[in-house]
Amino acid sequence: MNMKKTAALLLVAGALSACSNADRFGNGGNGGTNGAGNGGIVAGSVNDPHSVAYFQQTVGDRVLFLVNQSTLTDQGRSVLAGQAQWLSQNPEYTARVEGHADEQGTREYNLALGARRANAVSEYLVSQGVSSARVNTVSFGKERPIEICSSESCYSQNRRSVTVVGAGIPTS
Repeated sequence: MNMKKTAALLLVAGALSACSNADRFGNGGNGGTNGAGNGGIVAGSVNDPHSVAYFQQTVGDRVLFLVNQSTLTDQGRSVLAGQAQWLSQNPEYTARVEGHADEQGTREYNLALGARRANAVSEYLVSQGVSSARVNTVSFGKERPIEICSSESCYSQNRRSVTVVGAGIPTS
């Protein structure tokens, strides 16, 4: 029985390798993403200024808030100005702004606080020229922490909004 499984796996591996002719498009074997003529930019990578990865890592997808606050800080407005510019240059994307809170306080309080944070970000993006039809908000309150511990270093990372961009993210 083990011989049959091994033979089957070898057969599948052989079939797959036959389908992976790197030069099947006659462009040097990399599907046209070798960087020639595009400055070394690989589509969809962090180096591609039109990619979600670029937005997340270079522009920045999150804004942090102070304790019990939904007011944007200067640093937050700076990140959001970059987000608004990126969204203006990439009109095919929509944005979902997620509001979050740290785990202190009740569930209801933190859901409301997360909603105020998401709304503050959404309003800022719209004030910078992003169409309100392209932006929606959701609050997760304290339900989705990114850091779990009982110290300010964790709490401060959980008091945030995150702008999630994608083509076709529902805005209603």
